[in-house]
Amino acid sequence: MNRSIALRAALGIALLTAMDAVIKGQMQHHPFIVALFMRFLMGGLCALAVLALARPARPTRDSIIGNVARVPLVVMTAGSFFYSVSVLPLAEALTLSFLAPVFVAVLGGLLLKETIDRRVLQALAFGLAGMLVMVWPRLQGHVSGASLGVAAALFSAVSYAFNLILLRRIAVREHPTVIVAFQNVGPALCLAVPAALAFVPMTLADLAIYLFAGALGVAGHLTLTSAYAMAAASRLAAIEYTALIWASLLGFFLFGEMPLYTTYLGALLIVAGAGAVSRR
Repeated sequence: MNRSIALRAALGIALLTAMDAVIKGQMQHHPFIVALFMRFLMGGLCALAVLALARPARPTRDSIIGNVARVPLVVMTAGSFFYSVSVLPLAEALTLSFLAPVFVAVLGGLLLKETIDRRVLQALAFGLAGMLVMVWPRLQGHVSGASLGVAAALFSAVSYAFNLILLRRIAVREHPTVIVAFQNVGPALCLAVPAALAFVPMTLADLAIYLFAGALGVAGHLTLTSAYAMAAASRLAAIEYTALIWASLLGFFLFGEMPLYTTYLGALLIVAGAGAVSRR
């Protein structure tokens, strides 16, 4: 694989992890629903600007239906993930999201009649074992609270897997800028009313931070998408796990988080399982 493609994928992961950290910081000052809405609002503005510059072909009727159908899933995935980020260390929440490729393989077999072979079952076993290792201190009460955060992270991984199943059907025939625009503008519209009910005054600095987060998200998605367009997903899958490095560093320096050793031990098991799926 070309080194530049690998670096592009790694950059995309770093940008998205940085966006997660920015929103985690904002959720400490603003209501959760408001921070989530602002993330998509600013992301939508950035995505529409990129769309205007790229000027791709107009989406077809089937593409519009497919993209709109994904909007509720995007809201559920992002909402549950960012809730988990708000109550869990950034590294732990991101590591639990690594279960998504395993769930994709299982759901692909159940919904798309794809083959569920021994590797998929082994990956599922490794993933579940890794998850139990990670959350065991919480189940034993050695770490206070955050049980809902663990549940939210797992729900986000399953929801994201459903999201990817739907994305498979439109990604091959739709321009990436159109997909990114839908998955930002659509959730912003869905969240507008509940966010308005909880809205709090913001400074220009807050707006600038949210705009920065939106730009990070759009840049990260487009960068990662362009990398996957030039190399097989199975060859780039391992790079996804560099998110744990960025999450650990950002969590430590920005929030003073020190993940437990079980986080990294569980991550090894989850990555081993997800890696088995990606080599199918």
